[in-house]
Amino acid sequence: MKNGILRRIFALVLAVAAVILSGCGVKPSRNAQEIIEELVVDYGSYTDQADARVTELLKELDSVSADLCKRWKEITDIWKEVNSDKSLNYDVLPDGLPDTDELCIVVLGFQLEPDGTMREELIERLKVVLNSAKKYPNAYIVCTGGGTAFENETATEAGEMSKWLIENGVDKKRIIVEANSLTTAQNAIFSYDILTTQYTSVKYLAIVSSDYHIATGALVFKAEAILRASMAGAEKLEVISNAAWKAPSGTLSTMFQAGTLIELSGDTKTAFEIYYENYDIHELPPIN
Repeated sequence: MKNGILRRIFALVLAVAAVILSGCGVKPSRNAQEIIEELVVDYGSYTDQADARVTELLKELDSVSADLCKRWKEITDIWKEVNSDKSLNYDVLPDGLPDTDELCIVVLGFQLEPDGTMREELIERLKVVLNSAKKYPNAYIVCTGGGTAFENETATEAGEMSKWLIENGVDKKRIIVEANSLTTAQNAIFSYDILTTQYTSVKYLAIVSSDYHIATGALVFKAEAILRASMAGAEKLEVISNAAWKAPSGTLSTMFQAGTLIELSGDTKTAFEIYYENYDIHELPPIN
């Protein structure tokens, strides 16, 4: 199966290296990135059936970097949690969230039509954002998504979303436009860049997307916060809620989620190989 291709490649490379190094009297060792990628690919391929191997890899990672081990142990735990937690808030954010500028509603983009207009799915997500913005009038709103219109280089997902929200009564001062990302991982990376440098009042995030995309969005934004923290457990931004549009269809596999985590770890090339091998709702353009 395709999900096992990268794992087999990693295992083969490791086995060959072990033979070569043992013949030279050298004990084989791996760097942190290699261990992290095997861990992520294993869990992405086999989920809970890989628990024993994930535990072994975390021990190996601990021997290389105790700090990275703590971070990736936390990310792995969150990965399991977001995929098992089926509690979604449809159509609007729930009661009880901070009605201050500490809260930021993050709406994840969706590929534009070739001419740059928004597809129905993205408009439906925006309706959820609009309901939530009315409920929490002091919250910021991040529109995140870059240029995915093949016939219109000037259009971006975030730009079109921002226009729609303003046309529907949202104060433009509340809207933050992140218009460079092409993947869910980049949604998190670039949004985090903006929020932590320009909107330092923000402490809490609420993810808005289609229902099948919420778990991946929450995972990626939580993981990015963990990886950026000065130390494990000292995250500056916390994902505390979600609101979803109930899509008639659509899925994202754990292997797709593995790709997003590998992208967050810095290996974009391997991440895009995983995206192309697995079902990708966004039809990502080729990597430059």
